[in-house]
Amino acid sequence: MSRFEDRLASRMEDARSLLCVGLDPSPGLVLGEGPDPLFDWGRQVIAQTHRHVCAFKPNLAFYEARGSVGVASLEKIMDYLASRHPDIPVIGDAKRADIGSTSDAYARFLFDHLGFDAVTLNPWLGRDALRPFLDRADRGCVILCRTSNPGADDLQTVEVDGEPLWQRVARMVAEEWNALGNCLLVMGATRPDDLRTARRMVGDMTFLAPGVGAQGGDLEEVLRAGLTPQGRGLIINSSRGITTASDPSGAAADLQQAINQARSIL
Repeated sequence: MSRFEDRLASRMEDARSLLCVGLDPSPGLVLGEGPDPLFDWGRQVIAQTHRHVCAFKPNLAFYEARGSVGVASLEKIMDYLASRHPDIPVIGDAKRADIGSTSDAYARFLFDHLGFDAVTLNPWLGRDALRPFLDRADRGCVILCRTSNPGADDLQTVEVDGEPLWQRVARMVAEEWNALGNCLLVMGATRPDDLRTARRMVGDMTFLAPGVGAQGGDLEEVLRAGLTPQGRGLIINSSRGITTASDPSGAAADLQQAINQARSIL
């Protein structure tokens, strides 16, 4: 396994958790006062939920939308996580990819400047666009495959040589792009049948599964379809369902417990 996969597996075991909390300060978020209220919000969510998670996942768009102030707050959140919770992997939800030199710049910013352990990537431009990420054996490459948004079928189910495009992506990632063992797939929690198919196709590769809760994904169905025989292989992401709850700590604990209860009977 890559260094990221090692860290993730260790954290999953130590915390007894497959839960990832998305640190996504949506536009409607009401922040407090102070010199850096966005950082204060992130620090509070982390403090309330860190015992229950295997990873955190900031979505860069919500920080970039606030301009340089938002990016500076994200930098502080990343520094805080590195100093206070170095055992918890952090996934940057960036969905990047571009021609080689541009992707190299993205990789340096996301991995070396911000310090993400893994990032989400868009496969549309092909392998060469992702090479600066794929070549980093110490970092995770979380590649979009079968997503949970309503318009996913516009492209992902188009047939290519007799199989849906999303299956072609899964096959290419597993067979051609994962030479360093640092690839994961984004598999939406709202499509358990496709999760099951992907699991058969790619073996024990880890899936990031957004969409449980607010987007309608059924937790037990997702676990049944996506877990490996060892009871791992899934990162269950929840953002709004936890961060906007009146008690984020309780919401995270409840979801962690629900995941573990379902794992124990499957």
